[in-house]
Amino acid sequence: MKFEIVVYNIESALRAQEGGADRIELCANPAEGGTTPSYGVIEVVRQNVSIDVYVMIRPRGGDFLYSNYEFHAMKRDVIQCQRLSVDGVVFGILHTDGTIDKKRCKELIDKARPLKVTCHRAFDMTRDPFEALEDCIEVGFDRILTSGLEKTAIEGVSLLRALQEKANGRITIMAGSGVNETNVKELVRETQVKEIHFSAATAHNGKMTFINPRINSMGIPGESVYAIRVVDPQIIRKLRTLVS
Repeated sequence: MKFEIVVYNIESALRAQEGGADRIELCANPAEGGTTPSYGVIEVVRQNVSIDVYVMIRPRGGDFLYSNYEFHAMKRDVIQCQRLSVDGVVFGILHTDGTIDKKRCKELIDKARPLKVTCHRAFDMTRDPFEALEDCIEVGFDRILTSGLEKTAIEGVSLLRALQEKANGRITIMAGSGVNETNVKELVRETQVKEIHFSAATAHNGKMTFINPRINSMGIPGESVYAIRVVDPQIIRKLRTLVS
């Protein structure tokens, strides 16, 4: 069983490796579901972890229908990731009708090689998961991160199992979203997936001794500017024990 941990900062990347993760998905902006991190963060993470580093290629939050300008930015980001010697990139592009944009995805995949390429949860926004599965295989994705088109993977168990069977080794199905110690055993047993994706996240206060009581958020309701989201290595170890 392979564990991929989504991380949003350098400290979390180090903690994910400490906890025994096989791979990290490096992103920025957790409130928007992950966007492309800075080149500086990518470089520092790559230099300080030995496990696989996959980078999110997503120029903004929101949907997965991109303008020509945004698509050009994605191509430039892929090139930069190659230069920074990461192991893989993660993206997904759709048409307005909820189908995979095969032309653009293939262009990015070809540009990314020899890096590995994951189709992220844009897959969960497609109109037909089995059509999307075949499209992802056709254009050359190595794996699909999916919750089974539901809010959480445990809710999408039936479709995840069907996707795993339909893929039949042609592409890796990685289950993700809401995976934790209460459901990981059932998820793996019922779907037979060989890879899972989760955050293992907790939060701690930073080391600031002065706190401005008039400002607790920098624009995101409910998010404290003094709290730092980090990976907890113990959560990774616990899930590893549960599934093994």
